[in-house]
Amino acid sequence: MTMFKKDLILRNPLRRMGSETDDVIQEGGFGAVLAHAGVGKTALLVQLALNAMLRNRNVLHISLHDPVNKVNLWYQELFHHLATEAQVQQIKQLWEDVLPHRFILTFKVEGFSVPRLEERLTDLMAQDIFHPQMIIIDGLRFDESGRQPFCDLKMLAKKQAMRVWFTVHTHRHEQPGPDGLPLQLLHVADLFDVALELQPKGSEIHIRPLKGVTPAAGDAPLLLDPSTMLIRDNG
Repeated sequence: MTMFKKDLILRNPLRRMGSETDDVIQEGGFGAVLAHAGVGKTALLVQLALNAMLRNRNVLHISLHDPVNKVNLWYQELFHHLATEAQVQQIKQLWEDVLPHRFILTFKVEGFSVPRLEERLTDLMAQDIFHPQMIIIDGLRFDESGRQPFCDLKMLAKKQAMRVWFTVHTHRHEQPGPDGLPLQLLHVADLFDVALELQPKGSEIHIRPLKGVTPAAGDAPLLLDPSTMLIRDNG
């Protein structure tokens, strides 16, 4: 299993994004994946999570829209695509090996708050059920959340030495701010270390770094394959 894991980790195109670490962001850091509805935000973050799980990192996936079974299906399908491409023979065994490194929590959007999240986290860790090193928050409304919840989350992330990734829903009719960041992120942009935007271009979906990542000169852009939703190197 260790050999298969290493192979999948080395194949991960995100390692070519100019980051010093496979995690893309440091402990206590914030990362954002921005896109219009239905472009592939969740698919990209699930692949970040799978890469962490393959390196024996614990990932807490928080969904504010989808039930547990739908989130789990994302993981299963993307993992299967990744493992099949890598010609892994023991896909089921490898999946069972990495699965303990993931825990899914669901909240209703209106029921999500940082104190409530911290309470759930404390319960999980105090009972030695799960100790997350990375958190994905999928579905938080940046337009309506204000700044304080993100400041509180940043403090929590630093306190627990966790990396936190968010999906950010942008709108086609809105022009970006003066620094190129979408309006949804402007009020909290200083809290974020990395921002990646998914841009549909014809039949392709480009992964465009907006903040915190500088691809090496000459590197081909990364893409999200619309057929499999896997990250691709255009080179």
